[in-house]
Amino acid sequence: MKNIQTLAAGSIVIACIVFGLKYLAYAWTGSIALFSDALESVINVVTAFVALAAIKTSAKPADSNHPYGHHKAEYFSAVLEGVLIVVAALAILRAAYFGIMTPRPIDAPWEGMAVNALASVINAGWCWLLIRTGRAQRSPALVADGMHLFTDVLTSIGVLVGLLLAVLTGWAVLDPVLAALVALSILWSGWRLLKESVSGLMDEAPAPEILGRITALISANSQDAIEAHDLRARHAGRRTFIDFHLVVPGDMTVARAHEICDRIEQAMQADMGDTLITIHVEPDFKAKHSGMLAQ
Repeated sequence: MKNIQTLAAGSIVIACIVFGLKYLAYAWTGSIALFSDALESVINVVTAFVALAAIKTSAKPADSNHPYGHHKAEYFSAVLEGVLIVVAALAILRAAYFGIMTPRPIDAPWEGMAVNALASVINAGWCWLLIRTGRAQRSPALVADGMHLFTDVLTSIGVLVGLLLAVLTGWAVLDPVLAALVALSILWSGWRLLKESVSGLMDEAPAPEILGRITALISANSQDAIEAHDLRARHAGRRTFIDFHLVVPGDMTVARAHEICDRIEQAMQADMGDTLITIHVEPDFKAKHSGMLAQ
């Protein structure tokens, strides 16, 4: 968790540096496309602060008001980031519209593109680190921040290619047209991020491959039980919540049934990390004969 918080704090510094470089590129050139790139970097600065706050909140232990912990705080950060991305895209579309109506030549294009390219290289390295660490540590806020930066890198590359064409051809209208295309790309990114974050807040089931791993772990570690059924699972940030019914012989002692439950829980925690598992033990006449058979 300390590593995640350090990266989140580092994102604030990187976002400020990248914004400064991109704004300098826009100030030199007056390019609407570079303005759109700089505006997205403003969003990066804001969301970096929000992500850090969300990650610190999610690290708090469970308390009387939040008995299941604070893990979902990171989803709120990702939702806010999605909303801000959409707002930025709409602002860029507005600027692009006026630029298409009255196109103007680009000043100092080569200097501006060089500075913007430097900012993009910094962003690319940082987003790779965020996504890699966020997925390894199962941090939605870090992954969301990294994916947003990755989109920023892609749009920056598109902006640079488009500006190069505008300079070489002398078609000034390419600049605002390119800004509009960037805005549409950003809009799609924001919508995707919102959809994924809301899915987490709505307790959407994990991916089929995760459910398959859970099923396999239960089956492989439930010796002496009869079956497991009614499996449910959900993610809340880094934690996975799992519950199911475990059917055991009617004459099995409570102590023996508890040993089986402990074995299953230990296997899941060793394989999947931060998990909270609830197992409802039932006698054999409750078997549905449609669940997971014990191996």
